[in-house]
Amino acid sequence: MTVGSRIDSVGLPFRAANSYGVLMKRIILGDNAVVLPTLPRGFARLAYIDPPFNTGKIQKRDRMRVTSTDAEGVRTGFGGRRYEVQKIASGSYTDSFDDFQAFLLPRIEAAIPCLTPDASLFVHLDYHEVHYVKVALDRLLGREHFMNEIIWAYDYGARSKNRWPAKHDNILWYVMNPDDYVFNFDDMDRIPYMAPGLVTKEKAEKGKTPTDVWWHTIVPTNGREKTGYPTQKPLGILNRIVKIHSLPGDTVLDFFAGSGTTGEAAARQGRGFVLIDQNPAAVTIARQRLAEFRPECIGFVAGPQGERLPPTDRGDDGVSRQEVLPQLR
Repeated sequence: MTVGSRIDSVGLPFRAANSYGVLMKRIILGDNAVVLPTLPRGFARLAYIDPPFNTGKIQKRDRMRVTSTDAEGVRTGFGGRRYEVQKIASGSYTDSFDDFQAFLLPRIEAAIPCLTPDASLFVHLDYHEVHYVKVALDRLLGREHFMNEIIWAYDYGARSKNRWPAKHDNILWYVMNPDDYVFNFDDMDRIPYMAPGLVTKEKAEKGKTPTDVWWHTIVPTNGREKTGYPTQKPLGILNRIVKIHSLPGDTVLDFFAGSGTTGEAAARQGRGFVLIDQNPAAVTIARQRLAEFRPECIGFVAGPQGERLPPTDRGDDGVSRQEVLPQLR
């Protein structure tokens, strides 16, 4: 396992940065099948993807805007104050594929050259496709490259009355080299013991390391983290993956980027990021979310309030997009 910076062929610490030593911070609008072959070889030490789950449904999450009012609002809050509630529509997409493996596997295969020899790949799915994708990835990468199936368990939403309610997702972890990969055990967050009385006081105060079952709430409906983007994943899940499976200064790749949760987890922990999504609403939300990190926006330009503007010859950093894409190589 890698416990420090990997050393490249000329004996220098590997960092996926540009010639000025600045971490990659890029959001790219485009089809990942087209974009991935244009990216540098071996630049990312970690890839996480949360592709469509092939649920056969329209994925959409509406948000609520709550404002105080002197009139008779529909909700009552602290101290008897009244509030108006306005429903705000979010983006949506059709989550249905006739042949999901034929859609997903070529994209994963196109991403592999972008990974370092000691990189990890995380593929986030659910019960609809995880079994088929696991077998396909074993064939693509080799069964010996599979490390864990992580279960993200949550307890939210409706309860089925004719079967056990499905309240977990599946995250498959593969490594490029089973003998050399990043796993920062000492950086792992601690969680409470379920039966603290059965361990010493010192152990109970320190907590225990997580297993391959991660209990974590979904993104709170009215929380600050919520972007309104369908299928947004919690920052806490991505924080753990980024912290344990990469090093400060590394670059993290997410080619189904959605609202940019992977990018935020990477940036807040001193990593770079390359995010790809073909949905204009997704990259616009990601740019707003990551604005403090000043990401390069490739293939689109967002206005000062985050609205998508018509394409121009130059990005908001003043650099021509036709000039930027060659630089990625």
